[in-house]
Amino acid sequence: MRERVMEIARDWIGTPYCHQASVKGVGTDCLGLVRGVWRELFGAEPETVPGYSADWSEASGEERLWQAAMRHLLQRDPSESPEPGDVLLFRMRQGSVAKHLGIFSVRELLPSVIHAYQGHAVIESPLSQPLRQRIVARFEFPEGYD
Repeated sequence: MRERVMEIARDWIGTPYCHQASVKGVGTDCLGLVRGVWRELFGAEPETVPGYSADWSEASGEERLWQAAMRHLLQRDPSESPEPGDVLLFRMRQGSVAKHLGIFSVRELLPSVIHAYQGHAVIESPLSQPLRQRIVARFEFPEGYD
């Protein structure tokens, strides 16, 4: 399963960034990438994603992305090293809500993350120590989801 997750995510590399989108080769954001991987693994998405703004959830402080991940993915201990295929949730600024997702991978024996963010297409970039320190949650896709 983990190899399949990385294979699917790598297939999205080069997809342009587009807020709220989730169409391989056309446009996606970080959530859209994870949604696209889900669809290729299991078919239909488990719930409809409501519209969201770039600063969504910040005013209320609600961890909506974290809550949604806990509803559908298997939570793992974030203090342990990520495993290939894990979905990582990042808090990009101290005191803000966690609202960036990526899929952990390994490229040339080095830890990396496949993700989309504004101004960039889906890329696989090194999981640097500063980025690693922003991980607040770690999940894996469920096996044999129905």
